[in-house]
Amino acid sequence: MTGRRQHYAHFHGLLPLSSPLERDGRPLVLVHGNCQAESLRVLLAGDGSTPVRTVRVPPVHELTHEDLPRLQRVLDEVDVIVSQPVREGYRDLPLGTADLLARAPRRPRLVVVPVLRWAALHPFQVIVRSPAAGEPPLVPYHDLRTLTVAAGRPELPEVPSARAVRAVRDLSARELRARQERHDALPVVDLFEAAGAEATHTVNHPGNAVLRGLAGRVLAALGLPADVPDPGRTLLDSVHAPVLPAVLDALGLPGPGRADWLVHGEVTTDADVRAAHLRWYAEHPGVAQAGLARHAEAAAELAA
Repeated sequence: MTGRRQHYAHFHGLLPLSSPLERDGRPLVLVHGNCQAESLRVLLAGDGSTPVRTVRVPPVHELTHEDLPRLQRVLDEVDVIVSQPVREGYRDLPLGTADLLARAPRRPRLVVVPVLRWAALHPFQVIVRSPAAGEPPLVPYHDLRTLTVAAGRPELPEVPSARAVRAVRDLSARELRARQERHDALPVVDLFEAAGAEATHTVNHPGNAVLRGLAGRVLAALGLPADVPDPGRTLLDSVHAPVLPAVLDALGLPGPGRADWLVHGEVTTDADVRAAHLRWYAEHPGVAQAGLARHAEAAAELAA
């Protein structure tokens, strides 16, 4: 038995979706999306006393054609689908949000949650998708300062101005609000703002306070009690990015900042990450230029 089959035992049919003791009237919830979706599911599941039942499924980008019958087995029983916006025919498979709704015979309720990205604490950090090149070494994130060097562009300041920090924060909030409105998703910008220095570990890994707040809003949208207990551990804990003291000062937030990366519990210096990424960009021409084009507005704010 593979580790994947054990980890997703209910999904693979090794355990029933509902035992006799669990058939207690609580709705069965499928949470669909990326790694953020699993953390949201953990919070909705709680210690088993929460007002919903959940089933652990692989993130959408890991699902394969062979998984479709297993996913259908789950869809046959779900009462609620909580989903990030996933386009129809994602990766040429019926994994989009609308695809799942169409395949679920019980006509489940849908709650849409946005993809969570927040750059306030990490104004230089961006995500660049390059399927041909894959991910850079050490950490799967890109730094606009390193991208400009790799692309032969004028270098960005090592430490951003207070104005630039706040401009990138506002840009991040504007983009997130646009995603919320475009997909009629639950609001989350205020959760990031309220979480302050604890809002994120990286641009796409929210802290517990944000995730718990969103889980509560999911339950409230279903008309259920919205108290979400602390999970007793840090979710999305694999990577913690550096946080510049100047960024915290610009945002009026407490804390000393963090100079290094923490990757799976091990310290990695920012200098090592940037050196490894420069070598990687040299081996994958065009990635740096594409990244700068994708994040031109943030780069321009940081250069001003």
